[in-house]
Amino acid sequence: MRTSHSATLSALLLVLLAVLVPLSALSAWVDLEIDDTDRYVAAVSPLSSDPAVRDTVADLITDEVMTHLDLGPLQDSAEQFLHRGVLSFTTTDTFRTAWDSANRTAHTAMTRALDDEDGEAVTIDLAPVIEQVKQRLVDDGTPFADQIPVTHTELTVVSGDAADRLRSSFRWLRYASVWPAVGTAVLLVLVVGLATVRGGRAAGLFAAAVAGAGLMIGALVLRVLLAVARSRVLDAVPDGDRAGAAAVSDALTASLRTTVWWVLTAGAVLLVAGVAGRLLLRRGGRDGVAV
Repeated sequence: MRTSHSATLSALLLVLLAVLVPLSALSAWVDLEIDDTDRYVAAVSPLSSDPAVRDTVADLITDEVMTHLDLGPLQDSAEQFLHRGVLSFTTTDTFRTAWDSANRTAHTAMTRALDDEDGEAVTIDLAPVIEQVKQRLVDDGTPFADQIPVTHTELTVVSGDAADRLRSSFRWLRYASVWPAVGTAVLLVLVVGLATVRGGRAAGLFAAAVAGAGLMIGALVLRVLLAVARSRVLDAVPDGDRAGAAAVSDALTASLRTTVWWVLTAGAVLLVAGVAGRLLLRRGGRDGVAV
């Protein structure tokens, strides 16, 4: 009867941790990174040097600008020249500043899209970049540069449909804040502590091992959720924007992927320590040695 009761409690702890670990990580991520403008910008700022982002920005700006220019037989040459010019501009400090500014505005759009019900997409407006490119080409004396229109060219990060699907989940995560993480830590301490007090060291070590296994399962669940969410979000993004959107998505979720490895490591340590401790206790008991 006692063995059955212990197995039931162990299974319950595993299920709880499998749910609480991803919930804790995601809710803390929303509260500490997605809802914080400065941390959001800091996460995506290094992407100004990412080749996929630079190529996507150059392609989008070139395609948009050339739809508003008619240079006759020089159209193709001008397009190639403009693409090289934009790509070169993306290596400058001015671009990095414009990228940060555009993402600060994009964060406002993301917050609004996840709060409202209007199906608004999350985009990064590249108009400031076009303006800077135009000024640079004008200063260089490029013949057609003064004809370049400064239009709202957008890099789609999350489509309107994807934002609609994510909205309710984000609201719950925002409401939960960091409390699931606090609750998970308290649960682990209580389970191991009570098991030790009521059943001795052997019971405490067993509880630690079960808790470790639960943390590892929870970390794997979180990793699967991240992979599925990434795939669904990017599938809804236009093909031309996908490489850039993937880079932004990966940058924003980098802390979550790091969390997966930290939780896996902590779980493995608890599991190994619990199992090894139980083995030492049993060996000590057989040999008549106090451990």
